[in-house]
Amino acid sequence: MESAIDLHFLIRIIINTLSVFILIRCYYAFSRHRDNAASFILFGVGVFLVTSLLHSVTVTMGFAFGLFAVFSMLRYRTEALGIKEMTYLFLVIAMALLAAVGDMRHIELAGLNLLVILLAVVLETRVLLPRHGEKEIEYERIENIHAQRQAALVEDLRQRTGLDVFRVDVLSISYLRDTAMLRMHYRLETPHSR
Repeated sequence: MESAIDLHFLIRIIINTLSVFILIRCYYAFSRHRDNAASFILFGVGVFLVTSLLHSVTVTMGFAFGLFAVFSMLRYRTEALGIKEMTYLFLVIAMALLAAVGDMRHIELAGLNLLVILLAVVLETRVLLPRHGEKEIEYERIENIHAQRQAALVEDLRQRTGLDVFRVDVLSISYLRDTAMLRMHYRLETPHSR
């Protein structure tokens, strides 16, 4: 029986491990969730190893991806992972599967992984998508809720919070208490700090 570990395997595990590490380092730089970051790296290496060994016994890509999709859902269904964490988990699994059972050359695999990493870095920064925050607040100046007073409402919230508010959504109004629940959208950094 021939060994599944050869030069091809070693090159691919190095490409996969470095790619996953760089991708998750990007995730960690912007989210600071160390536990998730370490788990994602180990998950990516584990998926690669098991899929590579299963691939040597002629398991198809669809079966391998389905196996790890079921496994990840069973493991992470009790954990409250956000959409960002689920996206990075999917990217880690996809990178590992491509490295393990993909038919592309090593340089193509490294280039594809680099493209995914660069896209993640660009989307995590303010280059394409500006960084905004949201807060829900209870607001008592009910006269500013009127549609024609939107500018006064935004200006009042800017003055009171010190945030660069640019949009306000009215979630609910209580005429009994003369208050409204608002969702204010604000820029995380002012234009002067760029």
